Amino acid sequence: MFFNSLHFLAFFPIVVGLYFATPHRFRWFLLVLASYYFYAAWRFDYLLLILASTGVDYFAARRMHIAATDRERRRFLLLSLACNLGLLFTFKYLRFALESFNETAAWVGLPAAIPVVEFVLPVGISFYTFQTLSYTIDVYRRQREPENHLGKFAAYVAFFPQLVAGPIERSMELLPQFDEIHRFDYRLMKSGLKLMAWGFFLKLVIADQAALYVDAVYGSPQEYSGQSLLVASYLFAFQIYGDFAGYSSIAIGTARVLGFRLMLNFDRPYFSRNIRESWRRWHISLTSWFRDYLYIPLGGNRTSTRRWVGVVLLVFLTSGLWHGANWTFVVWGALHATFMLVGRAKDAVIGDARDSAFDGPIRARVLALAQIVITFHLWVLAWIVFRSESLADASGVVNAIGSRFGTGVAPTAGVFSSLELAAVAIPIVCMLALEWWQGRREFVEFVDAQPLAARFLLYSSLLVAIACLGVFDANEFIYFQF
Repeated sequence: MFFNSLHFLAFFPIVVGLYFATPHRFRWFLLVLASYYFYAAWRFDYLLLILASTGVDYFAARRMHIAATDRERRRFLLLSLACNLGLLFTFKYLRFALESFNETAAWVGLPAAIPVVEFVLPVGISFYTFQTLSYTIDVYRRQREPENHLGKFAAYVAFFPQLVAGPIERSMELLPQFDEIHRFDYRLMKSGLKLMAWGFFLKLVIADQAALYVDAVYGSPQEYSGQSLLVASYLFAFQIYGDFAGYSSIAIGTARVLGFRLMLNFDRPYFSRNIRESWRRWHISLTSWFRDYLYIPLGGNRTSTRRWVGVVLLVFLTSGLWHGANWTFVVWGALHATFMLVGRAKDAVIGDARDSAFDGPIRARVLALAQIVITFHLWVLAWIVFRSESLADASGVVNAIGSRFGTGVAPTAGVFSSLELAAVAIPIVCMLALEWWQGRREFVEFVDAQPLAARFLLYSSLLVAIACLGVFDANEFIYFQF
């Protein structure tokens, strides 16, 4: 089920009404049923994967807790890792691995080829496997007690607001909330609906409008001018942000209406002054997951420089591969690792000189703006690789932007009219201005602090923009494929 569908428009009010009408001790059962129905609306048989992950991790965590020796505890942790990563590898990476092996074999002259097995990628598998893995790892580390109630643990794994595209919640934050008594709260409902409206604006008006241009140009990049490819690359940066940040806002708002608190997943990442800062603001639930369960256990920044470089490369390559089974995602991760390493080296060499050279307020603001612009363009460069179907296409796009930029063909030719392009660009500019204005505050908190007239104007404008400019084709969220 998609958030941006009539199905969800009917489903959500029914769930909210039943939830607050149901006695607290039975609410976990309602949430499990609702979450399984939410997922089954896409594909019923793949519910078995969620059930398998839930059952294995519930069993493994309880066995780890009562195990007599560390060796026995590790055995059940390995069971959890094998189950979740095995499902992830089989359904997401097996085809990629077999195709890469066959291509390598052909390149070195080996005649043998392994038949390629193909599966439909289960929606959200990367999200719910990482979420339940964090639970078993935390139990293994003795950072939390295992959950005794199987039903509440199942609700944690499959909680429908964030089941298929996050945020990837930690058990220590989300699981205890299923024990809390949530009474209907008008303030929370209003706040949640406002967040959902903002999320729908990001998705329907910005992401899906930009997708019309981006999909056309990147679908046949060789047919378009350098200007068109550059515009499409800029638009994709905002498409993927609007799509994923929009989903996260809807998810957080949906959970808030029910009384649940989900973590912030995006914090104005395109206003970051360097790559390191932007990764603390982009897909926060995933980057913090890699930090806590991969980066720090491997030594983090408490190790030698050579080892630290290796750890950074490993984390970013893994992050790239997490996004998809394609070499474009691996290279995307490698690019960000390179940006990170170069940025750290630059700070080590010229950091003090830079600070002393820009000690005045005006110069400091100019420097900050320049850093934001440079960081954003590094993201755009990496997004070209991310969006391309292959590394050859990515190389072609980059070359075309340079070599075919002066062809005299308008960037809208054959794709959009100038008016249609403006209908995409103006909401993006408005979004950026609003994010700059709101600072580090949450969107709803920022808006609620404004005068009544400003609040009315803003929410009215959001609703009008959604109604007039939104794309109501129930387009799949980009991160569903991850």
